Amino acid sequence: MSVARLHGVAFGYRPGQSVLEGVDLVVEEGEFVAIAGPNGGGKTTLMRIVLGLERPNAGEAQLFGEPAHRYSRRSSLGYLPQRAELGGDAPATVREVVSAGRVAVTGLVGRERARDREVVRDAIERVGLGDVADAPLRTLSGGMQQRAFIAKALAGEPSLLVLDEPTTGVDVESQESLAALLDRLHSELGVTVLYVSHEFGAVERFVQRLVLVRGRIIFDGPPGDLPDVWHDPSHAHA
Repeated sequence: MSVARLHGVAFGYRPGQSVLEGVDLVVEEGEFVAIAGPNGGGKTTLMRIVLGLERPNAGEAQLFGEPAHRYSRRSSLGYLPQRAELGGDAPATVREVVSAGRVAVTGLVGRERARDREVVRDAIERVGLGDVADAPLRTLSGGMQQRAFIAKALAGEPSLLVLDEPTTGVDVESQESLAALLDRLHSELGVTVLYVSHEFGAVERFVQRLVLVRGRIIFDGPPGDLPDVWHDPSHAHA
């Protein structure tokens, strides 16, 4: 079964405004896919349609064989939204933030069990934050905070992991480190990964497919098949 299937999708936030037109996309189980394109090109909107957070004006969007907007097993989705932040000066530790990722599985009033603690501990170790598990999140670098949010998503044991602009505000070294981490998680856990960003250089050597969006899908294939002009960062931002 396909993880996501879009057929003839069109979308606009207001009448007469078109963000996406004629989008056909299939994501198979276990794939690592980058969705890239210029700011305002519709890539985040496309991702939100895949997740069922927006309903297309035309066409069909399915998630694990169900209409995406009515998908019934939300706990199977791991979503790292754009510029995920803790907010304010909250003193929450890495462990507390990651533990919040179990809520979709255990429920708000569920008592934390040994199994939940094990999953949280494993998620923290997988992203390389075991040594700072009890440190306040706000004391960590931007790259380490992003790792904590990835661990939070992993704590829900997702079948699909979606990351929207995960390297925004993160230095180049941390971008490369995050990309390598996602590749390792993809290989070890077999989770389907959608990486949404206006820049794809950090993950280019890891992803199996690159989907370029500019109001429609203008390229879908292995990064090595991409015409040279699209490797120019200035073109990607156009």
